[in-house]
Amino acid sequence: MVALAITGFIAFRWPLVRAHDAASLAGFVALSSRRLDGLASFIAHSVDPTPYALAGLALVAIALIRRRWLLAGVVPLTMVGAAATTELLKPIVGHLRYSDWFGPHQQIAAASWPSGHATAAMTLVLCAVLVVPAAARPLVAVLGCAFAIGVSYSILMLRWHFPSDVLGGYLVAGAWISLALAVLWWGWDRWPARDTHVSLSLGVSPLFARLALIGVLFGGGFGLLLVRTRLSATYASGHASLLAGASLIALLAALLTAAVAAVTRPSSPATA
Repeated sequence: MVALAITGFIAFRWPLVRAHDAASLAGFVALSSRRLDGLASFIAHSVDPTPYALAGLALVAIALIRRRWLLAGVVPLTMVGAAATTELLKPIVGHLRYSDWFGPHQQIAAASWPSGHATAAMTLVLCAVLVVPAAARPLVAVLGCAFAIGVSYSILMLRWHFPSDVLGGYLVAGAWISLALAVLWWGWDRWPARDTHVSLSLGVSPLFARLALIGVLFGGGFGLLLVRTRLSATYASGHASLLAGASLIALLAALLTAAVAAVTRPSSPATA
């Protein structure tokens, strides 16, 4: 919650951050093409309200099949709460952030922070990490992180949001998942299940192994994008704000997914 407040404050009130925010978005927009825009639109719309709700129902079904009754109740409340928080924050704190990058008639909408699409993508991913069996959590965390990053980059290429909007959306999701974990830990302490014990010794190696893998995937994917779009090193060096924004988004996505996967991993009674 503190990180969310700080992100919103500097995004709206710190001129230097606002300038780099707009420059980073301009770099993402410059990557777009007719073919990439179609793919970006498909990925971005994958977390629209209808598919978001259907995915939530699927997660509830998985929890019920696994007889995780508390999870089945917490997941939909978390997903609805995160989405509602984003939609309430937008008109309350939003105002136009004018940028010369886009001219007088192509500015981003005033009510854009935090991003609803980024919130939905990250909330869906983190809920999936909670719901799946323990053995699948690392894989779901890695694939989910890539999905959240893909949605975020897509909405930036389509010029729907600023990068700071994406970070805000991730932090809204993180706040609601924190509340969900508090409820789940309370419940698991009273009704323990075999694969839901929470270890107090988080283990550095598994966490950083996941982060390293995600970093490799991000770096390889972004490098492939640069090659496929025939962008030169001059472009990359002249758009440091783009690289910084892309890296911050990827890092925060990796931290959130890896952290949730780490704190919910199985542990023996002795370790716990």
